[in-house]
Amino acid sequence: MMFKNRIDAAQRLASKLEWLKKEDPVILAIPRGGVITGDVIAKTLGLPLDIIVSRKIGAPYNPELAIGAVIHDGSFFPNSNLITALGIPQSYLDEQIADNVKEVRRRLAKFRGRMDYDLKGKTVVIVDDGIATGATVFVALDWIKKQGPKRVIVAIPVGPQDTIDRLRQMAEVVVLHDPAVFGAVGEFYDSFDQVEDYQVSEIMRSYGFESENIA
Repeated sequence: MMFKNRIDAAQRLASKLEWLKKEDPVILAIPRGGVITGDVIAKTLGLPLDIIVSRKIGAPYNPELAIGAVIHDGSFFPNSNLITALGIPQSYLDEQIADNVKEVRRRLAKFRGRMDYDLKGKTVVIVDDGIATGATVFVALDWIKKQGPKRVIVAIPVGPQDTIDRLRQMAEVVVLHDPAVFGAVGEFYDSFDQVEDYQVSEIMRSYGFESENIA
């Protein structure tokens, strides 16, 4: 299955999520690409959009290889098998966690303006434009489940079968394509342009969020 672009993928995904409207859910998109996806879904279903910012930690000398991910409160989701296989020292992890938590908080300030969430007793839908290792979704999922939601759903256009199987052990999953052979998310899009910060900021302003400095 191929998608023309994020809008096409989001429109197809939204058609699978019509039933969610009765749940009055909180849609949490993962920037940056996931915000494009989330915006289309929110507008199609007539729902508000919010974001949850998580950030992957890359391996030494290979920053695209996710060895884990962090979220704004400092929670770290490790890809333990990779960390062990690569012999990554704790000192590297500690430094990367600290640096990336600062970046997550900066992005929350820029895109959302605050770090408080009200998710208790609510249906929460995590949206992204696709996943590979799933690290950024897993760390967000861990944090969200601690907030006492009624129900948690992960909605994505594409992700590898093994990662989707792991996700299904933690949440409900709506996915359009989960191939066994998977290289990168962009391979399933005809157009997969880089999403810039200003695009995310513009979308979030349309939902009432303003940029703010957070200490």
